Amino acid sequence: MRIFIIQRLSAIALVVFLSLHMIVVHYPPGHLDFSRVLERLADPFWKAIDIAFLFSVLLHALAGTYAVLTDIERVTPLKRILAGVLVVLGIIGAVYGTYTVLSFQPPASMLIVH
Repeated sequence: MRIFIIQRLSAIALVVFLSLHMIVVHYPPGHLDFSRVLERLADPFWKAIDIAFLFSVLLHALAGTYAVLTDIERVTPLKRILAGVLVVLGIIGAVYGTYTVLSFQPPASMLIVH
């Protein structure tokens, strides 16, 4: 039952984050160029949003995969191993994605106020 609840809560978070992503990145007012993307990625608020989006995607995907693996039959040792591998891959993805977002630094030329 916990997996079911996690799957549903992460789906709600994904709807919110995906809607925000689509509005900000794909349908912005005016022209979206690389300098605006750099501005957004330099802002700690947007870094937090991107990390939360990443965690929601990973949580939703892992919970869904685990539900599929354990849904039909009782949990066998092979399914437990596969679920463990997926959890490890999810943790690696979360750490790598978080490190990538947090380590982004805007170019020095962006720091100069015109």
